[in-house]
Amino acid sequence: MAGRWKDFGRYGANGAPGAEVLGIAIEGMVHGISSPVDSDRGLAARLNYLTKSDAGYEAMDRAGIHVSPRTLMAWLAEERTPNRANLTRLDAAYWDLRRRNVANDLKHRLNNNGRGTRVEINPVNQTGVEQKYQRDLVPRSVNVRGVWDRAVDAWMNDDLAELDAVWDEVLDLIGSDYDGYSYVSSIGWAA
Repeated sequence: MAGRWKDFGRYGANGAPGAEVLGIAIEGMVHGISSPVDSDRGLAARLNYLTKSDAGYEAMDRAGIHVSPRTLMAWLAEERTPNRANLTRLDAAYWDLRRRNVANDLKHRLNNNGRGTRVEINPVNQTGVEQKYQRDLVPRSVNVRGVWDRAVDAWMNDDLAELDAVWDEVLDLIGSDYDGYSYVSSIGWAA
């Protein structure tokens, strides 16, 4: 993304790099338990989800939850409540596992049997920019295909460089004014 929008925001434009916004949009497709982890219902649901598979135990291990089987059983039986640090780790483990479990579904939905997904790209917000410095940018809509597996994998791995490479491919679909969309206010799709 080097060389685009030199000194972005200098004149008051608001937005974020397209790669970051792409990751945020993919993350927005992941849904799960809405009850907070510190509520009885939220904790029980997360523990249930995490203890149903080996992948759940691996997620807890990655999140730093290292308790005895006895303690884990007491949590499941609602005899004891995890401390604040372990509640935070349980929530992180839950969302880590949830992301991993939905990644393949996201790829399938976004690839749409090879047809791709129509993406609406909203340019940066220039309301705070003096008229003489404003760029002539309008919302764009492009059909994106062939990059979704890479995009979801990069999102899963928090690989911003790869998301940026994917975003560059999306920008190539825009045409000659692609440079104006290296920073955007939002993107969206219906998948």
